[in-house]
Amino acid sequence: MRKLGLTVFAAALIGGGVAIGGYKLLEDKQKNQLTFEERQQMHLASNPSGLVSSAGEVDFTQAAAAVAPAVVHIKTTYEGKGSSGRDPFQDMFEEFFGAPRSQRQRRAQPATASGSGVIISADGYIITNNHVVEDADKISVEMTNKKVFDAKVIGRDPNTDLALIKINATGLPIVKLGDSDNVQIGEWVLAVGYPLGLQSTVTAGIVSAKGQNLGILSQQQQQQQGFGQSDEIPVSSAIESYIQTDAAINKGNSGGALVNAKGELIGINAALASPTGYYTGYGYAIPVNLAKKIADDFVKFGTVKRGFVGVTFTELDAAKAKELNVSEINGLYVQDIVPKGGAADAGIQKGDVITKVDGKDIYSSSDLQETVGRMRPGDKVKLTYSRAGKEKDVTVTLKENESASSSSKEESAAKRSGTEIYNKLGAGFVPVTDAQKKKLGIESGVVVSEVRRGGWFEYYGVSRGLVITHVNGKAVNNVDQVESALGESKNNIVKLQGIDPEGGRFSTSFPVQ
Repeated sequence: MRKLGLTVFAAALIGGGVAIGGYKLLEDKQKNQLTFEERQQMHLASNPSGLVSSAGEVDFTQAAAAVAPAVVHIKTTYEGKGSSGRDPFQDMFEEFFGAPRSQRQRRAQPATASGSGVIISADGYIITNNHVVEDADKISVEMTNKKVFDAKVIGRDPNTDLALIKINATGLPIVKLGDSDNVQIGEWVLAVGYPLGLQSTVTAGIVSAKGQNLGILSQQQQQQQGFGQSDEIPVSSAIESYIQTDAAINKGNSGGALVNAKGELIGINAALASPTGYYTGYGYAIPVNLAKKIADDFVKFGTVKRGFVGVTFTELDAAKAKELNVSEINGLYVQDIVPKGGAADAGIQKGDVITKVDGKDIYSSSDLQETVGRMRPGDKVKLTYSRAGKEKDVTVTLKENESASSSSKEESAAKRSGTEIYNKLGAGFVPVTDAQKKKLGIESGVVVSEVRRGGWFEYYGVSRGLVITHVNGKAVNNVDQVESALGESKNNIVKLQGIDPEGGRFSTSFPVQ
């Protein structure tokens, strides 16, 4: 019996060791395939927070203490270049609620600005607003413990005003990702960030509305494309479905956390409604469920994979329904159909009224836009539409739109860090899989997954699909190694080696000043 007991114990010990070793190997190999929510589940399994909702007692001390260390202060620098210098925190708030862009004073000198960000992965991934880091020549991140890191841009999406940046650090605190679909009007929430240049600040309020569409992003797109009020305005690809709160949000809160009483992230603070540019009542946050999808896309694909229904529409109300001579006063009136798009394939026609998405009534455009914005090309969505007084359900397969997002401006300095050069490439990268390496006969490599307008890759003709195996003579397998190798640039020249989509080897170099 003693021998049997020792045998069983030894077998259990060996089995446990094999399981742990196998788990660690699998974890390292598949980490880049995990969503941020899956990464957090693994992290929190071994680091439980133990938080419980304190809303009943209106006591937010636990939530504030848990969240504050994982909300960071983002500081950005913009090199002066005549009238192109700007203060991004005379930002989208004032462009929509205050002085228009044309009336703002331009700076000729290098400018600095600040915002907030939320750590969502212990290895340094931080989500923030696009307008916090857009056009920045240098991005630094300061923790609550005063540690400062340079950050690189992993991806930016002007259509949702979201961006993902990364610092080289491990073992960082995180804010647990919540579920914005479960947010209730009247629910207590906290806004955490760095408003008005202050240190970490927490304010409390309630959710006062959901699905708010302010038109800020679409208006910005029209201004950037040169369309005025009397012009024929193009269809905007912006997605706005804000959580509205009366927790105080000011300049600098942009990119910070909106959390529930359990300390779970439910939104990324983005805008405020104010005639002065300062808080006077309402703030707006991007739902975390949309933010999760955008962040995961940046890591998996290097760009946002967005599916489209393939329609242009007008939001209905009583007056618009009367004008269009339709009986429905809620829903989206289909103005036009994109040829060979998902809606056209499903039989939707001009003049139909889309009344439901996935069985939920549509009261505003944001109801459809947020749902579709959380999906990718090839995903299916159930739409209900009304035609001649009869409703019909159809399944629409979303299709891809190849429009590219804008990138940061080109400007230089005599000496640049690897992070600064990386942020100027205007590119996204994803690691080459083991199968691809074997097929191509290479031992290292990253695929250029995105080339954004205005970046150096576009300017020097480095295209999507290229496999870059070496940067400045150093083998690269992920974005951190790309950044590190860029820091080794000599005489301000970047050298790239790799393989093109046809399998031919290439080598190129270009200046970074």
